[in-house]
Amino acid sequence: MTESIEEGLLDGSSLRKASWEFHVTANIVLSSSVAACGYFAYGFAAGYASPAQSGIMDDLGLSIAEYSVFASIMTFGGMIGALISGKVADIFGRRVTMWLLDLFFILGWCSITFGKRARWLDAGRLLMGVGAGIQLYVAPIYISEVTPKNIRGCFVAAASFTLTLGFSLAYYIGNNMSWRTLALVGATPCFIQMLGVFFIPESPRWLSKIGLEKEVEASLQRLRGENTDISTEAAEIKDFTETVQQHSGSKFMDLFSRKYARSLIVGTGLMALVQFGGTSAISSFASSIFRAAGCPADLASRVMAVLQLPFAAMSIILTEKAGRRLLMMVTSAGACLGCFLVALGFLLKDYHQSAELLTSSMVFTGILLFSVSFTMGMGGTPWIIMSEILPINIKGSAGSLTTLVNCFTSWIVSYAFNFLFQWNAAGVFFLFAFFCGSVVVFVAMLVPETKGRTLEEIQASMTLLQ
Repeated sequence: MTESIEEGLLDGSSLRKASWEFHVTANIVLSSSVAACGYFAYGFAAGYASPAQSGIMDDLGLSIAEYSVFASIMTFGGMIGALISGKVADIFGRRVTMWLLDLFFILGWCSITFGKRARWLDAGRLLMGVGAGIQLYVAPIYISEVTPKNIRGCFVAAASFTLTLGFSLAYYIGNNMSWRTLALVGATPCFIQMLGVFFIPESPRWLSKIGLEKEVEASLQRLRGENTDISTEAAEIKDFTETVQQHSGSKFMDLFSRKYARSLIVGTGLMALVQFGGTSAISSFASSIFRAAGCPADLASRVMAVLQLPFAAMSIILTEKAGRRLLMMVTSAGACLGCFLVALGFLLKDYHQSAELLTSSMVFTGILLFSVSFTMGMGGTPWIIMSEILPINIKGSAGSLTTLVNCFTSWIVSYAFNFLFQWNAAGVFFLFAFFCGSVVVFVAMLVPETKGRTLEEIQASMTLLQ
């Protein structure tokens, strides 16, 4: 059976040596920008918890434990969103799925804005989490499916940059704005995306999956330009989709067959290790970390927010220039060093109470190093890789599982962080450093380089290596 699959996938009519490379068109930019609005909404929601913490706790009289529930329940909602994201995107398409996630975000922000009790805020945060779980799957999948191979990485990275932009904006304006007004600001990109969805084409690969051959060509022509020859690309997409569907199942349990083992291990392993590296904890509780180290929290948070932006912008270029593997390993090593510095800073404070200036400097430097490393590659690159390595016939269920792993591990970290931090601040950051270092080893051993290859080439090679 494996040999027949290989013959079908790699014969001359299926996986042609794609010579087509296309330029950026207005429709590619528009489609990616609309998908990126969801990233911006998610980034703003993720950054919201830190600047809003003191205001919400004071106004509603919440304890640290109660606020930890509010901050972390978004990732719990993300697990729900992850469970349905792949199936919804496979049944209704990428565009309808984007419209649906906006509804969850808008309802969530309204619940926070007008809620008078903690349970309403928790419910709103949960709804936003459902939207975020869907967004984390559908946005990179859609962008990777509508962009050609020579610019695919740049566009997915550019969309991830808007996540950092949203996160940084929440930090920058959050300290000078009431938490209810800040929630209203967070809903704005969702309305923009809801409107934009009506002006972008559906993914040609999804259209091929459901057998709409004429629509595949129409979508590709719209994306590539009216005067562009899309025959080779259209034929490759159709042939690959047909061959995969003939030789492979699409049920959930098919994920665990041997031929998909590497794709699944790479996808879920990257998500888990990156989240255990501490990003959810640092993004949600940066202000309290800075205060514990003796840093001026407002100033430090603003510096972190502003500094992330140029490094996130660099990732757009480096994703294609350096490649996914090298960028992932270098930035993970930087995040590891950042967490190690923070851990040493708090360890020094435990043994030398008088060394507050040195502690605050080390913690501040370490958090900044972690933040710029994460935004430059460690945070967005796993989503690019996930969108590229999953075959079309299992993309829905495998993408849901991968997103679920991301949200579940994020929830564990964000919920447990405050308790672990109060128990042993240095210890928890040593643990984060260990996991960041583990990402370097994992990428070096298992993750393939995917730049400059079509999705069909990548997915066939991942499947056939089993």
